[in-house]
Order: sequence, then C-alpha cells, then structure tokens
Amino acid sequence: MTFTGYMKKISAIITALSTGAALTGCTFGASIDTLMTPPKLSVEQEQIYSKLTDPTGASTISLKYPKSGKYLSAFIIEDIDDDGGNEAIVFYERKNHAADENPLRINVLDKEGDEWKSVYDTAAEGSEIEEVIISKLGSNKRTNIIVGTSIINRSEKNVSIYNYSNGELMKQIFDAPASSDEPYSYIGVKDLDSDGQNEFLRFTGASNGTPATANVYTLDKNGNFNNASIGLSENFGDFTINYGRLPDGNTGIYIDAVSGTGTIQSDVVYMQDGSLQRFFSTPEEASVTERSAGCTCFDVDGDGSIEIPVQKAAPGYEYYDDSEKLKLTEWMKINSDMKLQRCYVSYYSLNDGYIFIFPDRWVGKVTLKTDLINDEIVFCAYDKKIIGRDLMNIFCAEDAPSCEDRLMGEYMLMHTKGDSSYLAYIPNNTGTDGDGLSITAGEAAIGFRTRD
Repeated sequence: MTFTGYMKKISAIITALSTGAALTGCTFGASIDTLMTPPKLSVEQEQIYSKLTDPTGASTISLKYPKSGKYLSAFIIEDIDDDGGNEAIVFYERKNHAADENPLRINVLDKEGDEWKSVYDTAAEGSEIEEVIISKLGSNKRTNIIVGTSIINRSEKNVSIYNYSNGELMKQIFDAPASSDEPYSYIGVKDLDSDGQNEFLRFTGASNGTPATANVYTLDKNGNFNNASIGLSENFGDFTINYGRLPDGNTGIYIDAVSGTGTIQSDVVYMQDGSLQRFFSTPEEASVTERSAGCTCFDVDGDGSIEIPVQKAAPGYEYYDDSEKLKLTEWMKINSDMKLQRCYVSYYSLNDGYIFIFPDRWVGKVTLKTDLINDEIVFCAYDKKIIGRDLMNIFCAEDAPSCEDRLMGEYMLMHTKGDSSYLAYIPNNTGTDGDGLSITAGEAAIGFRTRD
C-alpha cells in the first residue's frame, strides 16, 4: 500500500474511534465453499467446447486448467497469430487414447465468420498444465505461447514455447536440446533492462550435484533465441520470485529459495550489457540473508523497490535458545552504490501475516514480549537490559466475536483480511513518556502492513 493509502487509513481509523463505527470492521467475506464453486462456461466457451467435442463426444474428453498465472481457464481466447482476430486455445485430456499416446492435448480453434472451427490439435508435454504465458519476446514481432507442464503429482515441471502461424502450432527450440529438457522451478516474462522488450526467464533448481541456474532468453528479429545464463547457490531448490526496481531504473529479480531445513536465502539477479549479474558474488555474502521460511522479500513501503528481510534477535533475546528467541526483521534495500542498506526495523509475524514497522525513535529502545493468556504480542520499552513499560499490543482476531470483544475493550481496528481482524491497544501513558517512546494511533496505522 502506498503512503497516501496509509494516510487514508489513518483518517478512517480516527473517524471510527470517534464515532464508534469501528465495529463495522468485523464484516467478513465469502466462504471457501463459494470460492471453490466449479467454473461455469460462458456462451462463447460453450460454443468452442461443442466444436471441440463434435467428432468424439463430450464424454471422451475432460478439460484441463492451468494451476497458476494469468490464464486459469481451460479456454484462452487471444490473437495468437497477430491477424487482428482472436483464436482459442483449449487444453484437454483425451480419455480414449492409444497406449503410446500422451492424453494431454492442445487444440487451437479459429473463427470462420461467426462459427468456431478446430484447426489444429497436438499432444502436449506432461500430464498437467502448470502455467501459460502469451507474450512477444525481444525484437521479434511474433506472439509466443509459453506452456509450463508437469507430470503426475505435479512433479518435474517442463516448459515448451509455441508459435501459431498459417493454421499450425509449431514448437520452438529455445535452447540446446539437453538443457531445454531440464525441469524448471520458475518461469516468467519481464522487461529486465528497460528497453521496452520482454525477456523469458527460466530458473532450474539444484539437483544431483548440479547447482541452480538462472536463464534469460531474448528473441531476435530473425526468430533466434539468445540465452544469458548464470549459476546460483548450489543449495537453491524451489524458488519464490519478486521483481523490483533497482537504483539504475532496471528491474532486479529477487529470488527467495529454500536453502536448508526450515530456512530460505535470497539472491538478486539483474541484466547488465546483455549478460546476467548476481548481486551477491559469493555464498558467504548471500548467507547473511538466511532466515525463517516464509519470510520472503517484499516491497514493504510500496515504492516499487523490493526490500530483503534479515532477522535479528530482539533486544534482550540475544542469548536465548533459538526456539524461545523473539526476533525483529530488518528490511534491507540495494542502494545507489549497489550495497545493502537497512531501511526499516520491524516485527514480522509469519503466523498472523502482518508487519509492524518501528518508528525511528524505537530502534534499539523497544523490544517484544508475548502475552500468552491474551495471545498478543506486546511492544515494550527497553533500556540497559531491562524491559520497561508496555507501549502497544497487537492481537489477531480470527472470528467476529473476538474482534467485537477487543473493540469493546478500547482496541482499535487496524485491518481486516478474510476472516482475520488485526487490532491494536495503546495504553494511556499520560505522564510517563519521559523516554519519548509513546506511540499515537496515527503512527500505529502508518507502521502496520499486511501481505494481502
């Protein structure tokens, strides 16, 4: 959320506190059963489906839906041959097939007048459709259909790139055959070097002694793929990817990868003069980012740049066992000198999914404790190894009665997300603010974030 958005939130909270209207914040959304209702085909999709099943009958096929990405329908209707009219791509599984034939299929339909007609049908790789990306790449004008697939149980994901032209869906060779068959952990399309042209990204995880690799492909005007590649940490397996603006205006690829049991580690890759570069040049440099799984990179201040979270023991907990240690999260940004610079200190609740960014005057002077009875996190003054007065409590209510109960007890509503409500209590510390650490409702609202 932007700074403007948080200022609007402050105004709304102050209004709610003065009028008692905060109780309306406990309205909750649709149930999971509603969200899980099977999709209903549109009129156009019904027409396409009927043409697809005319030769064989509907009982002989089942539609296949991509698991992630922009396109989540078995029907993708786009102009894939740049002729000014839309074509339809349908993913389905053939139930009656030869023993040596892959049942997963891709069918392309085109319109003749007002009627859809199946014009091309081919076997797909794998057994599940993971993701579909449709995009131009590099300086070439053709539209590319990038299809990620997986085998049974969604293991071992592979990617194919197709081009549709003159009624034919043609598979492209975008890398040397040996490497193009390597399973991927992540695929994506992004303009990394701010030249107005997209690159295709494929990341492979470490396997059998082979380190993880990042590959970026561009497509030249002659239809040839050019590949830039760089090795990542040999321990990196599954990836979570974020894109963020770097100080030079180009786009950095922020990689969070599993690096050990219950931990993740970050790296940043970017394009420079047509080649890939790593921000961390050695494993030792990257190891400073190792932290609890789930604590991933995030644009915590909404400015378009990504911050890397680094966990540290909260003041007073430095010598506790790790299982009992309360931690703060420092958010690090790449600065104009291409160095990591601390921007914010926060408490990040992985379980409840919220972040509270400390006011500058709290850094080094405020610590945490847990209120086990009320299931709250408490922010406290800290001086000379002594935990002092309470400054603020944060509670996550998982149902409406818990939310309403806290609001009756002078808590303020910070945010709602699904069935969860986040509330804060600020004690009345009148006459005890000699340390300058008391916090206002407005400051609490500015510091509060959720990863919606």
